[in-house]
Amino acid sequence: MYAGRDGWPERGWLDVDTGPMLTDRREAGRRLAAALEGFAGRDDVIVLGLPRGGVVVAFEVARALKAPLDVYLVRKLGVPGHEELALGAISSGGVTILNQDVVQATRASKDEIEAIAQREQTVLERREQLYRGHSRPLDLAGKTVIVIDDGLATGATMRTAIRSIRGHAPARIVVAVPVAPPDTCVLLSKEADEAVCLLTPEPFFAIGSWYLDFAQTSDDEVVDLLKEARSLRS
Repeated sequence: MYAGRDGWPERGWLDVDTGPMLTDRREAGRRLAAALEGFAGRDDVIVLGLPRGGVVVAFEVARALKAPLDVYLVRKLGVPGHEELALGAISSGGVTILNQDVVQATRASKDEIEAIAQREQTVLERREQLYRGHSRPLDLAGKTVIVIDDGLATGATMRTAIRSIRGHAPARIVVAVPVAPPDTCVLLSKEADEAVCLLTPEPFFAIGSWYLDFAQTSDDEVVDLLKEARSLRS
């Protein structure tokens, strides 16, 4: 389905045969690229993948659209013992968003949240150096930026990314994911300029429930995909 900032739905249900499940992130990216074909071949489009799994999906989208690919660093603040559940998220741009419903439900204290945030900031900085090496981030000013993850649950990580990306003055932000709950897709459409969600199952359960293969993506795979994307562009 598609969602725009000025109303829901913007263009109605996505008219493609998505099928009941996603095979893996690569296949999800190819299917998502088909939904984004209107952006293909444009010189004002940049694709950003949220690590780690989102980069795999974004690579397939960027290759199909013939658009530059970059990584955008965001770290989820997971509930201890239930890391899939997000207390909030942080980005390398210094933006932090808390999911107040989860904070209240888990009774997480300010000190606990700060400790989690400090730990994740350390990981974020290490991964930024690992993924980028000596490459500079792409200039997002005046561009149509398509931000991709391998799926959304609460959307806290993506919301952080959107607010951070806004600081780079893009012309337009499009959120694109293979799977998300309907209400999360609507929520993200209000923060971005447009949201594209291939599958919007309800009840949702978890992102991995909608993939046949949802094996963890390694740092090495992210680095290799970013190198390959730069090579394809050059």
